[in-house]
Formats: sequence, C-alpha cells, structure tokens
Amino acid sequence: MGSLDVSVSGMIAQRTRMEVAIANLANQGTIQDARGNNVPYQRRFAVLAAGDPSATGSARSQGVHVSSIELDDAAPIMRYEPGSPFADSDGYVAYPNIDPMTETINAMDAQRAYEANLAAAEATKAMVAQALRILA
Repeated sequence: MGSLDVSVSGMIAQRTRMEVAIANLANQGTIQDARGNNVPYQRRFAVLAAGDPSATGSARSQGVHVSSIELDDAAPIMRYEPGSPFADSDGYVAYPNIDPMTETINAMDAQRAYEANLAAAEATKAMVAQALRILA
C-alpha cells in the first residue's frame, strides 16, 4: 500500500462518516419503525480503525478503515404530546436523541478530513509526475 492508497483509504472512511452524520440528520424526526410502531430512530456513528484488514504483510498496518457502524444507546428524548397516537400513558412520545449541531459538526469534520486526504493524494500524484519528468 503506497501513500496514494493511504490517502484513498482515508477518503473512503471520511465519506462513510459523512454519510452516517447525514443519515442521522435526515432521521432526527423519525419516530416509527418499518411496522409503524413508536420506535424512534437510533443515532449511528462510524468506528474507525487503523490499517487495512484485507491487505497482507506490512501494508496491513497502513491506512484506515471503518471497522463498524454502531448504534448510540442514549435514551430517546421524551416530548409531551398527549394527542399523539404514539403517546404513552403519561402523554409523552419518544423521539430520537439526535443533536443537529453535533451531527453538523461531525459532517464538517469529516468533510475537512476528506479534503486533507484529497490534498495529500494530489501532492503524491504531483511528486510522482515530477519524478517521471526527471527520469525521462
């Protein structure tokens, strides 16, 4: 795995982080499961790990990958809505515990990290091109 592969693995991992944050934002008001039951959407987060599990030898320890996408076990936010068909006996409805500001910051962080990996990849390509010009 060369330096270009390391940058690409970083871009892939950051794209996944961005997708997870956007999915959380898109589902911040989702209070039903596929069957129509009051089961609020659970926030997700990507867990990154060093290395490439599919590589062999010394390349196995280079780069980064998404090892899993986990569910946040935080309790749902309870809102008082006694007229809702999803209200419990006390009149509260469970909503996802998703903070839009946190998810926006996570998305911005993933975007910046993606851009940094892209810049590193572009620098690597420029160095290789310059080396080929010198050798030619």
